[in-house]
Amino acid sequence: MDYFQIADEVAQKIWSYNQDDSGWKLAKNSKNVTVSWKPSNEYAGNLYRGEGIIEDTPEKIIPFMYLPEYRNKWDTAVKSYTFLERIDQDTVISHTITHSYGLGLISSRDFVDLINVKRYEGGIVTTNSASVDYLKCPPSPSHVRGHNNPCGYICSPLPETPGHSKLVVFIQPDLGGMLPRSVVESAIPNNIVNLIKDTQIGIKAMC
Repeated sequence: MDYFQIADEVAQKIWSYNQDDSGWKLAKNSKNVTVSWKPSNEYAGNLYRGEGIIEDTPEKIIPFMYLPEYRNKWDTAVKSYTFLERIDQDTVISHTITHSYGLGLISSRDFVDLINVKRYEGGIVTTNSASVDYLKCPPSPSHVRGHNNPCGYICSPLPETPGHSKLVVFIQPDLGGMLPRSVVESAIPNNIVNLIKDTQIGIKAMC
């Protein structure tokens, strides 16, 4: 499997999502976090976009969001998050196990993802992720194996507000199992709001 080719293709998609302003519909606006959606081109579900402001720089925010030594401390949705393999300085295979949520309506999921960190001009730092098959981490009966279609974070400095950055989150997960679509569509916007709020709170606590 050519992980670098997959990473490049995912990065192109995430960047294209960020450039696309058409067709987005508001899903939730809460606590200065906005979540919108549009039909996905990757699967029979939606592509979700979350936006919020984080009080720090992209070079600090992105490592805080994806490195296990930080994420396991602040991400309340995650039960366990580890790196299975480091391919190079900016490319890893990760394994995430989530808590059940929605009062147990959605049971624990696990995901095996390729994650690549990519930088752009203007101090923009991104993560670009997608689920991959990884023989050393087969599905377990303890969790439902989910599949992350191309997803990622785009973190851009705000020159007009030094020390602050705009964080844009794109996700389009196939949670697997037999979940009604209405349950998924109500849960994901709330999860994105919580993700961005947890980041805001966690990175302040770390400073």
